[in-house]
Amino acid sequence: MNKVLIMGGAGFIGMHLARHLLKIGYQVDLLDNFSRGVNDTELKSLLDRHNVRLLNCDLLQPDVFDDLDNNYNYIYQLAATVGVANVLERPYAVLHDNVTMLTNILSFVKRQPELQRFIFSSTSEVYAGTLQNFTLKIPTPESTPLGMTDLDQPRTTYMLSKIYGEALCLHSGVPFTIIRPHNIYGPRMGMSHVVPELLRKAHFALDRSNIDVFSINHRRTFCYINDAVKMLKLVSESFACLGKTLNIGNQEPEIPIKELARLIINLVGKKLNITGQPPTPGSPERRCPDMENTFQLIGYKPQVDLQEGLARTYAWYKTNVFVQKESVCAK
Repeated sequence: MNKVLIMGGAGFIGMHLARHLLKIGYQVDLLDNFSRGVNDTELKSLLDRHNVRLLNCDLLQPDVFDDLDNNYNYIYQLAATVGVANVLERPYAVLHDNVTMLTNILSFVKRQPELQRFIFSSTSEVYAGTLQNFTLKIPTPESTPLGMTDLDQPRTTYMLSKIYGEALCLHSGVPFTIIRPHNIYGPRMGMSHVVPELLRKAHFALDRSNIDVFSINHRRTFCYINDAVKMLKLVSESFACLGKTLNIGNQEPEIPIKELARLIINLVGKKLNITGQPPTPGSPERRCPDMENTFQLIGYKPQVDLQEGLARTYAWYKTNVFVQKESVCAK
């Protein structure tokens, strides 16, 4: 039986990944300090299974690894200090904590004699400097040279911590794969993202009223969470992905946020007018990953189209958040 450790396991992607791996018989340990993840009913239900454990730990403390096992086959590093509030109000902590965490983690990873793969979750934000200062190819391949935004900008700290993290992995000597997630969405992702935010606005709006939509002309592609975690599993277990840096997401359709809002309004079943608002500060006009490399290496493409994914997401939020007001994880 493969044994897996998911750091940031109570978060959005971590929980869905754990559920997928448990279904196929893996032993899964979820590590989280609940600074972002939430100990909600879904997590408690998951923990009822015999082959899963929850480890409440702070990865910033070096001694936390003293009590962890040394027989993991796969380790996923999904934990990070992130979020608009942290980036704007605590930029030094974002940079310092993310680098410190990964340095501690890699020391722990190196003592795993049975490790097959270490998966480091980077971010699509690493392309932001290239977009701002140079020409960014769209769809964007992983081979794109990485530029920097101004170092005195708070938003730069998160991106820089991830670029530094990628470099640490590349020179660590451990068997790794770096992933760069792009616009993954689905149930339990929190509210500080465009899909659940638009679902909330449309759900609670009075019929024939207006809803504000920001960055209406910005374009995005979206990947449903079930497809994302299947790609994650395949990437981690494919020898061809060893030592690679790979986009995780969807290449098409690339749609304007205004069209996304229309799809959501139709899904909710109301007649609403869209009032366009200014672009969100720091939001790129386009973000679309080139997925050819990943798809070719793992032999899998997303199966859930945007309409179906939005319907599944709305059904979950309608039941668990808009009606029951359940707490959901921040990311």
